[in-house]
Amino acid sequence: MILAIDMGNTNIVIGCIDSDRTYFVERVTTSHDKTGTEYAINIKNILEIHQIDKTKIEGAILSSVVPPLNAAISSAVKKILGYHPMLVGSGIKTGMNIQMDNPKTVGSDMIVDAVAAIRDYPCPIIIIDMGTATTMSVVDHSGSYIGGVILPGLRVSLNSLSSKTAQLPSISLDIPKAVIGKNTIDCMRSGIMYGNAGMIDGIIDRMIDELGETPTVIATGGLSRFIVPLCRHNIIYDDALLLKGLLILYEKNQTVSKNPEA
Repeated sequence: MILAIDMGNTNIVIGCIDSDRTYFVERVTTSHDKTGTEYAINIKNILEIHQIDKTKIEGAILSSVVPPLNAAISSAVKKILGYHPMLVGSGIKTGMNIQMDNPKTVGSDMIVDAVAAIRDYPCPIIIIDMGTATTMSVVDHSGSYIGGVILPGLRVSLNSLSSKTAQLPSISLDIPKAVIGKNTIDCMRSGIMYGNAGMIDGIIDRMIDELGETPTVIATGGLSRFIVPLCRHNIIYDDALLLKGLLILYEKNQTVSKNPEA
């Protein structure tokens, strides 16, 4: 079993996983104000809630799109497990051909998602990850990462709509009963939810045209579960995709020794 951590701009996903099962997936708020000790308390409490014996955890790996917080999270893991986590970054073995202008600039979360998708699903693949930003990554029929798109996230769009318009309130992300809303809140909810679903469907159509073949479409990320049911394409929801990718990368790179003194 390993401790897998994915640090995003809004949430940090924390889970324990091995080759047989995912033991849990939890999220805590990403905060630049927390210290390593405070994050250690968060992680320790989560492990205790799920009755995970830390002595059974053989290693840890961290994927991050928030570099300023890497040291705090790494310190937190060491406080609990006695060693720093492996960090996903340039130099880590992925086993995947990344056909981008500058492969080092591709978000680590997008690469980790793709690594897991290639193992578990038939290529070509479109991977949708809905977090602070919505990313759509494409893997071709040979298993190469060939690119994707980055869109404003669901909550980013909603917060912008509420904050920039004086008469529009903040709303919850409940699935609307109909596209045509009968009041302001229903109209906003319908626009955000069905608007994102329609946007994703439209981009998938255009990606299929460029690929010239029908891909497997997978969605992950905390907000995907709200949008996937509204899409017209057949989309597989896999909440543990990123944790599975982190496990794969950990296993590929576990020759890197754990150094308690590092």
